[in-house]
Amino acid sequence: MARFPLVVPSRRWFLVAALLAGAAFLPPGSGAGLAWMLALDVAWALAFMLDAFLTSAPRDLLVRREAPPAFSVGRTLPVRYAWRHRGGRAVTLQVRETFPEPLGGSAAPDRSVRIPQNGAAEELLQVTPAHRGKARSSALAVRIRGPLGLAWRQASLDLPWDATVYPRLAEASLRFLPNQLTRRREAGQRSVRRLGEGRMFETLKEWVPGDDTRTIDWKATARRGKVMSRQYEDERRQQVMLVIDAGRLMTAEIDGVPRLESAIEAALHLAYSALEHDDNIGLMVFADEVQTFVAPSRGRRALRAVLEGLASAEGRVVEPNYPGALGYLAARNRKRALTVLFTDIIDRTASDALLSRTGSLRPRHLPLTVTLRDTALDALGSQRPSSPAQAFERAAAEELLIAREEALGEMRRKGVLTLDVPPRRAAEAVVEQYTQLKRRGLL
Repeated sequence: MARFPLVVPSRRWFLVAALLAGAAFLPPGSGAGLAWMLALDVAWALAFMLDAFLTSAPRDLLVRREAPPAFSVGRTLPVRYAWRHRGGRAVTLQVRETFPEPLGGSAAPDRSVRIPQNGAAEELLQVTPAHRGKARSSALAVRIRGPLGLAWRQASLDLPWDATVYPRLAEASLRFLPNQLTRRREAGQRSVRRLGEGRMFETLKEWVPGDDTRTIDWKATARRGKVMSRQYEDERRQQVMLVIDAGRLMTAEIDGVPRLESAIEAALHLAYSALEHDDNIGLMVFADEVQTFVAPSRGRRALRAVLEGLASAEGRVVEPNYPGALGYLAARNRKRALTVLFTDIIDRTASDALLSRTGSLRPRHLPLTVTLRDTALDALGSQRPSSPAQAFERAAAEELLIAREEALGEMRRKGVLTLDVPPRRAAEAVVEQYTQLKRRGLL
């Protein structure tokens, strides 16, 4: 549906009008010459009005967009437009569209569309996302040129577009697992949970000497008059919970990339690996409050839900609410899980809430904290100073690095696994750590 039609002169009309206006500065001639000049001006204005009158109305113009349900960073996908004109002649359009912000926003280039006399035309655009995210736009402005090429009729068409851009998928889809683990899976080997943790009930059997007394089912024993025990089967499917801090520290950039983006990429790689192991995957994104929570489940539907949550993750310059977020997680996910927390840490004092809460996940869950090292700070702490200013910079960097290591050491003493890596190695390192935990049966 079109709104606010507006008629504007074309470049051709302005060019001729400028020539006629310039003629007014020529030496004055006879009265007949002035009359002719005035007649030409009036005729040219009337020609513009006639062309504007003959220009097709925006209500005769229809457009339909066919866009992919979701994009991914770094991947170009086609977007099709089907144009129809209910008039009986060919028309030329100028189109200016504001894409959803993750697809480039107002940076989308203007384009020209020619609709032939049959009234239908198709347009194909190759769209490359600017960054991940979700957004909506509906602004599509068109200008319809008149048959004489002197006037444009301009209007806005309502064409809503809800766009979702996922994190980069190309590399993640190729790097599910290390080669050694792939060969083990092809051979039919599986990492299973240790006896006594997360076992699944299979059946009842009569207890015999040598069986674990903790497996005795006393209710079944009372009903049957003999000692009965529960028999379990090993549970091969575990839970992997991805927890992403989107607070203040994660908005800081390392090598021009926000920590949050590196954490999201690493979380996506881990989600693919867990899916390949047939594990359940879940997601929670939080800052001062929980932004997204996806309960653990398995299969491609779970992966799609995780992708949707990662696409909408938004970094905020606020202090993260660790007690609230981890309390929220504990209340909604009681089954044992590998809880992978992507965050950052400064020192024990500044990160006291994180240190006190991550240890509380034990022993029900297996917590793994992934922190991203600042490579520039590492370089500053190891450089050889050549001036007093550089010496002070190195001393300050060393102090920060030591405080950081003390905080990580406090986590380890509380039974929390830690992984402190540069952003570019985060995805590879977290997948490797996950596969090692699977192999050792710690989940």
